[in-house]
Amino acid sequence: MRLCVSSLGRIFNRDLPIEFGTETLSSYGGLELLRRYFQLIGLHRRIRRAFADHDLGGDYGCVRLVLLVIGLLVVGARRLEHVRYVAGDPLFLRLCGLARVPSDRTVVNWLKKFTQRSLQALISLNTELLHEQIEQLGLRRLTIDVDGTVIRTGGKVAFAVRGYNPHHPKDPSYYPLLAHIAQTSQILRIRNRPGNINDSRGARAFLTEIVGELRGRFGRSMPLEFRMDGAFFQENILKLLDRLGCSFAIKVPFWKWLPLRSLVAAQKRWTRLDSETSCFETEMPIAQWGLSLRVVVYRERVHHKSPRNYQLDLFDPDDGYFEYSAITTNKSLAPSALWDFMAGRGAHEKMIGELKGEFGLDVVPTNHYGANSAWQQLSILAHNLIRGFQLHSTLATPNPRSAKCTALYRLMSMRTLRFLVIARAARVARIAGRKVLRFAQNPSTQTLYDQVAYGLTE
Repeated sequence: MRLCVSSLGRIFNRDLPIEFGTETLSSYGGLELLRRYFQLIGLHRRIRRAFADHDLGGDYGCVRLVLLVIGLLVVGARRLEHVRYVAGDPLFLRLCGLARVPSDRTVVNWLKKFTQRSLQALISLNTELLHEQIEQLGLRRLTIDVDGTVIRTGGKVAFAVRGYNPHHPKDPSYYPLLAHIAQTSQILRIRNRPGNINDSRGARAFLTEIVGELRGRFGRSMPLEFRMDGAFFQENILKLLDRLGCSFAIKVPFWKWLPLRSLVAAQKRWTRLDSETSCFETEMPIAQWGLSLRVVVYRERVHHKSPRNYQLDLFDPDDGYFEYSAITTNKSLAPSALWDFMAGRGAHEKMIGELKGEFGLDVVPTNHYGANSAWQQLSILAHNLIRGFQLHSTLATPNPRSAKCTALYRLMSMRTLRFLVIARAARVARIAGRKVLRFAQNPSTQTLYDQVAYGLTE
């Protein structure tokens, strides 16, 4: 049946008057589903237990304030002063268990109470949730990507120092270190650091803690493998991972004191991987460290002069230019499989981008180091809870297995989830003496909500 063309449009001549009333309307109807998930995993009880020995409650209580910050990040707020714009939202208040939202100054003062000891409570809470997630998914191997990222700060922020940010070299910054679980796309650990240190500073203790906790929970039967860039190519890290029985794949820098350049120059035959990439495998002795490493060197043909790596005189300029990279590993992977495996680190970079853009990781709410570190912990906790929400409900769909060893499930980005599920206008109505959450009629939204609600009952 063809509709009349004149019935497709409508003319609007007047502006609608804007009024504000006392109706129980919400801009975030999907928070009810998220609240059910928090109730399902006992999040309130876990937070209360984690902070039982810490005097962080105040008038509002630690549980409600933790949920308040998580709720702000979920709905898309990036600053604590944005709390005043959700103060009247009934579903936001319901998620946090509040009748009245605190001021942003109250939340700032609460964050400033965090010390290294109370920060450990947040870390333990996140670790406990992730360990249970790993058990529920029945993972038989964990691939952990470790990397740092720069967070620019103001000039008066504690422990923020001018560092190695190439785009803003004069700006003080933090340089937190993150560990990302590739199979679940969740952040296992974050540690805040001043911005004037090398990427690998503190990484040895960081890795020791991670391996110790995982081995304590899952035993040595759970294989652990680490992927890192060239900044982590350090003697103490290589020896540590070997001693702990962990697999690794680490980029090797083309430092002048390493024998890597001479090995490349002496190589006559390269094994072709595809039309642009070739490689060779070698044993590279490092006398200074007392090590002999298995190294696979790759070269990619590019059609421009590479700013990243040197161009060997050995090659004819008519052949084009090459970019070189090298990877050391103790895994028994063929060079082609190792190339794909290392390429899987790109998912970690994407995850850091989402943490900064959608979960406020790059926000520095105060000038207090403990408060800013607590904010980072709450940011990754919110991220992990949203990932767990998708994995527990039916929103996550299995991904095909890949040699890159990335996420086992296809998950929505926070921006997509916020649009489809969280940011849905609704009204709390009283029907037959009972409160009911009512949405505008929309078949697609109704199908999606029914799907999620069914997944949360299992």
